[in-house]
Amino acid sequence: MTSSSKRKEESHLLNGGVKQSTWTKAFNSNAIWEEKDEFLDVIYWLRQIIAVILGVIWGVAPLKGFLGIAIFCIINAGVLYVYFSSFQQIDEEEYGGTWELTKEGFMTSFALFLVVWIIFYTALHFD
Repeated sequence: MTSSSKRKEESHLLNGGVKQSTWTKAFNSNAIWEEKDEFLDVIYWLRQIIAVILGVIWGVAPLKGFLGIAIFCIINAGVLYVYFSSFQQIDEEEYGGTWELTKEGFMTSFALFLVVWIIFYTALHFD
């Protein structure tokens, strides 16, 4: 039996045979992800939440231009990298490598960030 399937079986027995919800697993360190798509969905939605939060902050604090975009990209990629490599400690190769996980849902979160940033900036800092 491989180590990952053994780990899944042990986790299932520790939970009393009850399946954990996706969000419970998302906020538990070293959670067992039976389905690959389930973990990728968590990465996608966490990235969207980060985009909204940073868009509001950037709009309230009148941040402009390339500096705002660059800081968003660094924070967005950095937080998710720390999440899946240190907090969840998953095997990146199982999901196509570090780059695949880092870019999962990035463009939609970037678009959402820009929309929220523009709306808040325009609403609060009009001339």
